[in-house]
Amino acid sequence: MTRSEFDDIRAFLADGATHAGDLLRVARTLIDDLEHARMREAVLRTHYLRLLTAARATVAAELADMPDPLAFLKHELAERGQLPEDGEAVQRILSDARTAAALLACLEETPPPRPRRPRLRRCVGTGRTLPR
Repeated sequence: MTRSEFDDIRAFLADGATHAGDLLRVARTLIDDLEHARMREAVLRTHYLRLLTAARATVAAELADMPDPLAFLKHELAERGQLPEDGEAVQRILSDARTAAALLACLEETPPPRPRRPRLRRCVGTGRTLPR
């Protein structure tokens, strides 16, 4: 849910003309959104855990001098359709990895400054329609 959707909901809830039935519909919608977000998070955590396990097994296999230490990682990436298919994809992936590493290093060196003034709340956009 975007910031503007939260702002829209806050404005709707603060409106004195909002009826109890409308509030109930908003509450049900928010609970559905929360459940969907929790399910998506659980799936992402599962994917992350599988990838982390494959990476750790790859490093352990290399330390044990196994013949194909990348087999665990290759298997996990293949199941997700994430193996590079040709030379162009390989070069793009390596370039993306170098860029991501540089951006992360920059973020770690200089944290973004925090604004000194309070943030103004604006109601912009209409990502979600609220009952009237």
